[in-house]
Amino acid sequence: MAPNLASLLRLMLVTDDALLRERDLLDVGRAAEQGGVTAVQVRLKHATPRELVDATRTLVAVLRIPVLVNDRIDAALASGAAGVHLGPDDLALPLARRIAPPGFIVGASAGTVEEAEAARGADYWGVGPWRASGTKPDAGVALGAEGFQKLVAAGNGIPCIAIGGVRPEDVAAVLSAGGAGVAVVSGILGADDVESAARRYWKSVNGERY
Repeated sequence: MAPNLASLLRLMLVTDDALLRERDLLDVGRAAEQGGVTAVQVRLKHATPRELVDATRTLVAVLRIPVLVNDRIDAALASGAAGVHLGPDDLALPLARRIAPPGFIVGASAGTVEEAEAARGADYWGVGPWRASGTKPDAGVALGAEGFQKLVAAGNGIPCIAIGGVRPEDVAAVLSAGGAGVAVVSGILGADDVESAARRYWKSVNGERY
C-alpha cells in the first residue's frame, strides 16, 4: 500500500445529507479535519449533480486532506476530487479505470464474496457493514470482526476499511482483523461537536485512549 493511500485510509468521514442537518458542509469538513479525519468521501444522495460538484469543489479547494466522491465518477472528475468510491451498482471498475487520470483513487464496496470479486482492481475496499447501519438501510447483514476478517483475507492484500456502525471502541478490533482503517458516518456527523467526535476515532486509530 502506497504511503499516501495508507494515510488516506486511516480515518475517512463519509457525509450524509440527513445527518448534516442545517450545518454547512465546509464547516463540518473543516471540523472533521481538525479532529484528525484523513479523508472525506462526499455522499449527498439528495443533491443535484451540479450541487454535488459545487460542494465537492469547495471542499477540494479548502481542505488539506483528500476528498473523494461517492458513486459519481463524473462529479469526482469535474470537481477535481482525489478519487471516487463505487458501489456494486455503480460504473464497473474496468470502465472507471479507463476514464480515470493517473493517480486517481478508485475505491469499491465489498460486503459479500461476490461483491469482493467484482471489486478486484480497486485501490481499496470499503468492507461492511461492521454493524447494522442506520444511514444505509440496504447495506446488508452485519459482518462483525469475523466476517470482516474473511473479506480482508479474500482481498489478498487489497487495503480494506471497515464501514457501517463503527464505534471508537471497535477500531482496535478492525485493525487487529487486518483493516487499514475505518470509514465513519453517524459516529462523527451524528455528534453536535464534529471535531471532538472525530478526535475520539483518531485517538483510537492511533492506539491512544479517548
